Amino acid sequence: MKNKRKILIALVGIACLAIGFTLGSSFKTAYEYISYNLKSAKTDTVSMQQRGTVAPKLPTQLDFAGESVPLDDLEVRERLDRELIINSYAHIGTILLLKRGHQWGPLIRRILKEENVPEDFFYLCMAESHLSQVTSPEKASGFWQFLKPTAIQYGLVVDDEVDERYHVEKATYAACKYLKDSYNRLGSWSLAAAGYNMGMAGAGRQASEQGSKNYYDLYLNEETSRYLFRILAIKTIIENPTHFNFHLDPSDLYPPVEYRQIAVSNSVNSWIEFAQQNGISYKILRKHNPWIRSKSLKNSSNRTYYVQVPI
Repeated sequence: MKNKRKILIALVGIACLAIGFTLGSSFKTAYEYISYNLKSAKTDTVSMQQRGTVAPKLPTQLDFAGESVPLDDLEVRERLDRELIINSYAHIGTILLLKRGHQWGPLIRRILKEENVPEDFFYLCMAESHLSQVTSPEKASGFWQFLKPTAIQYGLVVDDEVDERYHVEKATYAACKYLKDSYNRLGSWSLAAAGYNMGMAGAGRQASEQGSKNYYDLYLNEETSRYLFRILAIKTIIENPTHFNFHLDPSDLYPPVEYRQIAVSNSVNSWIEFAQQNGISYKILRKHNPWIRSKSLKNSSNRTYYVQVPI
């Protein structure tokens, strides 16, 4: 046992001498060895930067809905910089925004233009839901994230059978009405955007108490103080994606879907049978008409609904 231990110690000693000789032949001092490794680390850092791991550059000028963003204000620049960093490196979400934006942009932008609401509010819709039919923990739903009372107030049907918060076209018209009301009450589109997040009344109260209608001068809760800057960051990236290292081919983008519409003014005993009668599956019916919330429709009010069937 002792002989084995001696042999092991001897082997370790020989190995140490070999390593020392190797290092000594390459580096005259320990300082040179450490310097070499630091230099290698710097080289790795450069290669990371070449791969795109850099701080995104802020635009030299920027506006929201025609209202200038005061980028000469250091605090404003830092708030925008934060959201640009977050969104330019949130690769999954931003790539999906680019893909979905191509699919839904034509419809939403058309309605915004038709309703005389600045097209920059398309980016608010992106910030709200990432253009997906989601429901928040607060029970806000759809692309525009309407709460049920607000949705009903602005003309959307919300019940156990139908929830038009999930109807992109109708919800966009309702959002336009809300935003125009907010603009008329608050006096600027920037504050109207803040009001969309914290409520029209809340934004108005803060503006009144603080004696300013300038969003960038108001002290607001954390979420609302970041809200418009998140929209601005999304706008900046979506309008110039390659500048932020997003390189998508046209074939990568989701195309807009063309539909034929079927008017439904009566009850529907079974949406499953309705789908089969119109040559589609129930899954396709629900996917393209997410406002349908049950397997049947009583339609006691005899409203006319338009079911979209993809061509």
